[in-house]
Amino acid sequence: MTVDAGNRLGDYLRVRRTALDPAAFGFAPGRRRTPGLRREEVALRAEISPAWYTWLEQGRGGAPSADVLDRLARALMLTEIEREHLFLLGLGRLPEVRYRGGDTVTPRLQRLLDALPYSPAIVKTATWDVLAWNRAAALMLTDYGQRPVGERNVLRMLFYDPKFRAAQQHWESMASGVVAAFRIDAARAGAEADVKPLVEELCQRSPEFAELWREQRVQSFEGIVKRLHHPQLGLIALEYSAFPIDGRPDLTMVVYNPATTQDRQAVQSLLQPPDDQL
Repeated sequence: MTVDAGNRLGDYLRVRRTALDPAAFGFAPGRRRTPGLRREEVALRAEISPAWYTWLEQGRGGAPSADVLDRLARALMLTEIEREHLFLLGLGRLPEVRYRGGDTVTPRLQRLLDALPYSPAIVKTATWDVLAWNRAAALMLTDYGQRPVGERNVLRMLFYDPKFRAAQQHWESMASGVVAAFRIDAARAGAEADVKPLVEELCQRSPEFAELWREQRVQSFEGIVKRLHHPQLGLIALEYSAFPIDGRPDLTMVVYNPATTQDRQAVQSLLQPPDDQL
């Protein structure tokens, strides 16, 4: 670590330390020369020596390990974005991805989905469970709200549900691409252990999935055009785009945008509310 890098890390640690309330951590407020926690209190919370923590703040402690940075992040109650900044200062790289999982999305994210009236959009996890969707997705893809929570998984629908499978124009190529994208999504999110039970289940119940999984293929699904046989509209082409959710490496927003003017007009004819609802 260069002197400048060490000084930047030390400055950041000091600012975050002095912003904390000692009483919130069970430390007596007492009379303190400076606000926030004392250096030895941070060291105690991080389980490192007070001398080394002092050196880190002074820019002469050397490059800390990822484990030490993780402990400092917890000791200083850093947010995920603050933890990332700490790693960039201390090691010059982002921390390894930690899969968080979860079963809800924020109201803000749901409002974003709902702001796309004619483009089916969903939010899925690294295990490809669908957590949220808009009205267009419910009418064009499947009514997720009518499915039990455990059956809102894209892979289960694709390999187990005959109706969902029949709606895909080229099911074989779609299934191959989904499995390859699923593998890389799980790895990027650090969720390999979390997807293991799902993979074992799919391999047992679907020989087709088991064969595709053994191929060890990985690919991005970006740029794919999804062609669906819709019961009311016939064949519809939708462009696939995926967007990471800031601060949530385990979540992805997927938007299916009508591929042509004709497709958009067809989708709008289905989704346009009746005049008495306008």
